Amino acid sequence: MPSSLASSVVPNAPALVLREARRLHRAARSDHLSAALPVLRRLIKAGVLLGISLPELHRARGTVQRKHVLHLLALEAGHPSWEHYRPALRQAQPHDLLALRLHARGWATLNTWFPSEAAARAAMQGRAGRLVRVGQQAVWLAPTAQQALQGGDSA
Repeated sequence: MPSSLASSVVPNAPALVLREARRLHRAARSDHLSAALPVLRRLIKAGVLLGISLPELHRARGTVQRKHVLHLLALEAGHPSWEHYRPALRQAQPHDLLALRLHARGWATLNTWFPSEAAARAAMQGRAGRLVRVGQQAVWLAPTAQQALQGGDSA
């Protein structure tokens, strides 16, 4: 059994998370509202940046640092900080990184999103698909989306 567990660990998980952090950091600092606002909202909602409104943060988006985005990704994965999340990534399973794959491949906009896991379960009860928690929100993946996401690399 240990060999099957070892083979299911994602060997490059820290690199995947760092790549996503770089992408989000660039988006947060972008002049394009459609790129910057979703990341800035996530930073505020997760409590990474406190005491600042979205318009204020957008005006000061140049102050967003990579460490803020790494903290956000750690919180969304259920860890208190990047320092706790990074060692945990050494044992990450493919399903642990599914939320990153949703964002990286653009699938986030093609599925049904809910404000919470409980709301998703209630609304989608009895339907085929899979629930994926992304921070405090949840997305319901149809079977075809699941197959497509699991079929390739997350880059």
